[in-house]
Amino acid sequence: MEGFRHKVAIVTGGASGIGKALCEELGRRGAVVVVADIHAQGAAEVAAAISAAGARARPATLDVSRAENVRSLVRETAAEHGRLDYMFNNAGIALLGEVRHMSDEQWQRILDINLLGVLHGTLAAYSLMVGQGSGHIVNTASHAGLHPMPGTTFYAAAKHAVVGLSTSLRAEGADLGVKVSVICPGPVRTAIFDQAVVVKARRDFFSRWPSFMMVDPAKAANVILEGVARNRSIIIFPLHARILWWLNRIHPGILDFIGRQGFSALRKFGSEP
Repeated sequence: MEGFRHKVAIVTGGASGIGKALCEELGRRGAVVVVADIHAQGAAEVAAAISAAGARARPATLDVSRAENVRSLVRETAAEHGRLDYMFNNAGIALLGEVRHMSDEQWQRILDINLLGVLHGTLAAYSLMVGQGSGHIVNTASHAGLHPMPGTTFYAAAKHAVVGLSTSLRAEGADLGVKVSVICPGPVRTAIFDQAVVVKARRDFFSRWPSFMMVDPAKAANVILEGVARNRSIIIFPLHARILWWLNRIHPGILDFIGRQGFSALRKFGSEP
């Protein structure tokens, strides 16, 4: 826990889900937390609860798809505290259904948030951290960024790009004092499926994970921060997500087959009533 004490961290998407759990756990571990989210009230409530528990936190209203807004928050945070130690680019949304049914506006929206939002935060923090000679960028991807995930193709495409961005930049930043990690969780008990845009498909098809395969956000936050403390390149959890990653690396045809079978089931499952 000492590794985060008095460190300054920005968490995007901090008002709910994994982001909220990360803010709360960072507060418990003694960090100074900026709870950034497009939902101003949610960010304010999370920051207030962290402060009430005796930690230091403040809210920030942030649309990660707007690069200048992200740069401004990074600059302001560094100016206020003299540095920025951690940048958690966590904000994200889901888009579910078949590519053939998606509109240009729908896939552009998910790329604006899930890819460009991460890129904006990464570039803003990286420039600052190179200048100060230290810092750690932590980007949230998904196990869908490590293997095929039909039915979530644009989501998976963005997450694959986040993995490539993070692992490549990690090598560039190593000698400059900047660490980069990427989080690739399996299904976590958040509202992402409830809030997702679903196009010509049944929403409940995508949330039919067995309960034992789901991870609580608080547990996810602990796993993530332990991985960050150890400077792991890719933080993958739980075990079944690691198994899928391993299978795709040694025998991609297995997941191709599983994906085809799953997508056939999606089509049989029918459209959203």
